[in-house]
Amino acid sequence: FCWSIDMAAAGRVRSEDQFQCSICLDVFTDPVTIPCGHNFCKSCISENWRVNVPYRCPMCPEVLPGVSDLLLMCRKHHKPLELFCKTDHTCICHHCTYSDHKGHDVTPLKDQYEEQKPEVKKTKAEIQQMVQERRLKIQEIQRSVEVSKNAADRENAEGVEVFTALMESVQREICELKKRSTEVEQLSGSEDHLHFVQRFTCVKAAPSMKTWTKVSVRPPSYEGTVDRAVSELENKLRKDKKKEAEADLKRVQQYEVNLTLDPDTAHPKLILSDDGKQVHTGDERRNLPDKPQRFTDSLSILAKQSFSSGRFDFEVQVKGKTDWALGVVRRSINRKEVILPSPQSGYWTIGLINGSQYYACAGPSVPLSVKSGLQKVGVFVAYEEGLVSFYDVGSSVLIYSFIGCCFSDKLLPFFGPCPNAGGSNSAPLIITPVRH
Repeated sequence: FCWSIDMAAAGRVRSEDQFQCSICLDVFTDPVTIPCGHNFCKSCISENWRVNVPYRCPMCPEVLPGVSDLLLMCRKHHKPLELFCKTDHTCICHHCTYSDHKGHDVTPLKDQYEEQKPEVKKTKAEIQQMVQERRLKIQEIQRSVEVSKNAADRENAEGVEVFTALMESVQREICELKKRSTEVEQLSGSEDHLHFVQRFTCVKAAPSMKTWTKVSVRPPSYEGTVDRAVSELENKLRKDKKKEAEADLKRVQQYEVNLTLDPDTAHPKLILSDDGKQVHTGDERRNLPDKPQRFTDSLSILAKQSFSSGRFDFEVQVKGKTDWALGVVRRSINRKEVILPSPQSGYWTIGLINGSQYYACAGPSVPLSVKSGLQKVGVFVAYEEGLVSFYDVGSSVLIYSFIGCCFSDKLLPFFGPCPNAGGSNSAPLIITPVRH
């Protein structure tokens, strides 16, 4: 269904009224089109229909089938999501094919649904097979634990601890797989093309897991071998984990974007490089125009580029810094006051203070366990999936993820170099150039 505007009336209203929900009288949040062609915030029309049955359009007398027939709209163009971009693995509208997704491999949403629908049964079987493999591995580890428990020496007791930790790791993966299996089962009966494609694409793109069938857990057959057996097992798992982490890193790096810092948003104390790729904090506050987009109290700056769909990735060098903050923010954040950064205030960020204390601004802040020597941080965002992940580029290790995020505005990469602390934190934040 197309979103249309009465052109005769358009000249008599402000442009922002075109994007105003007639229920809450505010700018659309998660805009949807209902079958009669009128548009509302998804939460507004859902609440309206929750208390008003039969379902009617608040703008006209038409009786409608129900909430399931809501058609999500593109947040950028306010047009129905009727296409699927295979290049970026996201649902888009026709206008997107002329802008952000120009030249990409695009197919009608219905065709993508028909293509993916037969994969549901196969995916469910694969997940069940993975669950079974992990259950067998737990049984194998339990046998090794029993052997170790029956022995009396100290090293066997240490072996029990390692095997117990392994079982917990396998059990966590089983729980995650069961969740995915349940979601696939629910999707198998869905005839909602948009919901099916969005969720099935997300399920298929789930993080890789250990290949436990290749991990040998041999119970010790005589005294003195446990230490060596455990050491071999730990080395094997460490190598497998490193390979999987490197593969995950390559997957997200394919979405890397070329960023440039926006001087119009920079706090007056921040100093940018000529190429717009580096920023550090100076000693003096410069006399700059107080533009609406400029941070005036927080030592922060944003990128020029903004994102309202798809996936993107960027990397920032933090080497030599004792304090910093990085991530993405909502375009509409308050830039004129110092506020507590959190998802509720439009910040999805992590940072470092005092050279050793890493944290995630999750409201309240969450302390992070990060290996010392972190030199470069990667930031990966999947807009439709509501995911913001941070990783150590050097070791390919995940640092922290914000999941289940609800983005209702454009996102901009955020950089906070923090005070220079008399020179001890004068090193710049450096945006890594793209590889292609």
